[in-house]
Amino acid sequence: MRPQLLTIEVTRPDAGTARLRLTGDLDFDTAPELVEAAARVRADGHRALVIDLSGVGLCDSSGLSAFVVLRQGGAGPVRLTGVNARLQQLLDRTGLAELLAGQEQPAAGVNDDVPEVG
Repeated sequence: MRPQLLTIEVTRPDAGTARLRLTGDLDFDTAPELVEAAARVRADGHRALVIDLSGVGLCDSSGLSAFVVLRQGGAGPVRLTGVNARLQQLLDRTGLAELLAGQEQPAAGVNDDVPEVG
């Protein structure tokens, strides 16, 4: 099976939040792209990140590490949406689900169109 390149579509639903919609594989080769994209939107003043993973086929340990880097950046909350069952299991087993869920969530009404999975 051939790896899928990662594409990241960025939208900014409000002044403080950026939504990054990922499509493809989040792995050793592509995880730095997510970290860089998040750094760019945060540098533009968008502190809260909503990471839409509904288009991600594979997420390896490098992808999980990218979530930790985004969380530890401390600039604002990170919310994962569109998490498939396999990835949810990885997040649960590694404790990342609890780590990310323990953060302050975006204000009510922000990104309500994106269902949170997991």
